[in-house]
Amino acid sequence: MEGLSVLDMIQQGWYITYPLIVMSMVVITIIFERIFALRGLIAGTLQTAGGLVGQLQKGDFQAALASAEKNQKKPAGRIFRDVISQQEGESLEYLSEVIEDRRFEEIEALKGSIWVLGTVGVSAPFIGLLGTVIGIIKSFTSMAVEGSGGFAVVAGGISEALIATALGLAVGIIAVIFYNYFHTKLERIEAAMTISSDRVLEAVRLGRKAHGNG
Repeated sequence: MEGLSVLDMIQQGWYITYPLIVMSMVVITIIFERIFALRGLIAGTLQTAGGLVGQLQKGDFQAALASAEKNQKKPAGRIFRDVISQQEGESLEYLSEVIEDRRFEEIEALKGSIWVLGTVGVSAPFIGLLGTVIGIIKSFTSMAVEGSGGFAVVAGGISEALIATALGLAVGIIAVIFYNYFHTKLERIEAAMTISSDRVLEAVRLGRKAHGNG
């Protein structure tokens, strides 16, 4: 074991370290994909709603619908498009239910694969610990077979085993940090959607009232 590098120790414990490395690659991919998917949605939601409120308050529902359709690549644009397109002849209570349903669908879609981060965050440290336990068992078994004692005999094997724990903890910590970050981000996005939805519904009410339909 003398002169054994970290890479050598990772290769020695491949049955644990390789799966952890694959998990780390999956985690990094999800992190970057969700950062890209969620960027600018809070400001974009408020901006989209702000652009519609003036048109809706004037009762210009066709112009508001056209504006919403221009923003249908954004979650807020799709929500408001569906609501404005159904507003004629429908009660505000019904429109509120439509918004709530669409908002739920969009938030669920925005979650993407962040559940994987939670799963990895919980399981990776235990997988690493399993590798450490197996490595220590192998080290002591080897010492028993050779019939010699002393810490020096098992030190290399224990070092190899502890690599698995270190790797598992590293992967798990990163996964948990970003899992919590994305959940907080989604809560803020949902709050922005709720505030914006209330503004849009109020604008619809005022637009109807302005045209004697309130």
